[in-house]
Amino acid sequence: MEIREITGTQLPEAMGLVWKVFLEFEAPEYSQEGVDEFKAFIDSQIAEMTIEIHGAFEGNALLGVIATRNEGSHIALFFVKKEHHNKGIGRKLFESILPITKSRIITVNSSPYAASIYRKLGFIDTDTEQLTNGIRYVPMQYLKGDTERAT
Repeated sequence: MEIREITGTQLPEAMGLVWKVFLEFEAPEYSQEGVDEFKAFIDSQIAEMTIEIHGAFEGNALLGVIATRNEGSHIALFFVKKEHHNKGIGRKLFESILPITKSRIITVNSSPYAASIYRKLGFIDTDTEQLTNGIRYVPMQYLKGDTERAT
C-alpha cells in the first residue's frame, strides 16, 4: 500500500469514495438536510480544491482518503472503503499527515460513527455532540507529541 497526494484528475474518484462510504455508514443517522449539506460540501471541494487530500492506494485502486485544510491543522474528510476497514489503512493515512501538519493541534468535527476511531488514534472530545445544518458531529482534537494520550 502506498499513501500519496491526490491531484486534480483523481479528485472525482476520491470524492466518489467519500460519498459512497458516507451513504453507507453515516447518512442513515442524518436528516435529509444533513445528507444534502454533506453532498454540497464535497461538491464544493471538487470545484474549489480548498483541501489537501491524500489517498491510500494498492496499485491503482483507491482504498481510502484523508483530507486536511488550514495547513493540516483540521481534518475535513477521512474515509476508508468498507472492505478495507480494520486493516490499519486509516491509521496509516492519519500518520501520513502528521509530518506535514504545521500545528501541534489537529482538530476534527467527527461524525458520531467515527468518534471511536478518532479516539483510538489519540483524539479527545472537546465538546459534546453538535448539530449544524443537519450535520451531526463531535468536536475533537489531537495533540502532536502528547505521549500521555490513550491509544
